[in-house]
Amino acid sequence: QVQLVESGGGLVQAGGSLRLSCAASGSILSITSMGWYRQVPGKQRDLVAIITSSGSTTYADSVKGRFTISRDNAKKTTSLQTNNLQPEDTAVYYCYAVVRVDGNWNYNTYWGQGTQVTVSS
Repeated sequence: QVQLVESGGGLVQAGGSLRLSCAASGSILSITSMGWYRQVPGKQRDLVAIITSSGSTTYADSVKGRFTISRDNAKKTTSLQTNNLQPEDTAVYYCYAVVRVDGNWNYNTYWGQGTQVTVSS
């Protein structure tokens, strides 16, 4: 089994920063992409940022220039530095990882439990 554990959420004032972290553990041969989605109650889960094993990144337009995703392949971790947070960034942030789980090139996608980010105005 594979587990993803997130940390770093919390309450911050508008303009503030938070650093979210996610650590993967378990039966992992390798990880292709890792990243972050966020979800507001009653709405779909939306992409925030993705990083591949080679370090290529993709960001949602709404966070470009404010959020930075990074990754440590050896430690199987990813982090999301969030700067200049705004009330509309309030959501539960979920980490995910696409994991190679066996020698037959089978991959599964795993999700963390989510961490709440609340930005007050």
